[in-house]
Amino acid sequence: MRCAVLTVSTSVARQKRDDTSGELLARRAEEAGADVAAMEVVPDDFSLIEDRLFHYVDEGYELVFTTGGTGLTPDDVTPEATRHVIDREVPGLAEAMRAESLRNTPMGALSRGLAGVAAGTLIVNFPGSPKAIDEVFGVVAPVLAHAVATIRGDHRH
Repeated sequence: MRCAVLTVSTSVARQKRDDTSGELLARRAEEAGADVAAMEVVPDDFSLIEDRLFHYVDEGYELVFTTGGTGLTPDDVTPEATRHVIDREVPGLAEAMRAESLRNTPMGALSRGLAGVAAGTLIVNFPGSPKAIDEVFGVVAPVLAHAVATIRGDHRH
């Protein structure tokens, strides 16, 4: 499963902070069997996020994980950019991630991340916090290989 990790953070893009969330997300993806072939950082900018997501879809990546930009600040536009790229939502993934997050903090209800399919690519928005990524990745990991196989057209269940 070829995977790209896209960190959405203006402060990381400006090199004011290290990309700890992207690095953790890449490590967790690899532990789940993904081949992380690309890692990139963009600022909180709708057009740039959308452009990079379309790029990874066009390049045939099977998985694209984003981290950051899923909160309530005016700059948090990752879900909106993702919605513009995907053809179909996969609400169960985002719902499961929020449910797991709520087990740890009431602030989990404020996450607006989503998941969906664009052509042959599964895109999943993760929170920007390394702690939150650690908390929620475990609910996504068990279904990734099956999701990718199904998107590819393998209908054997």
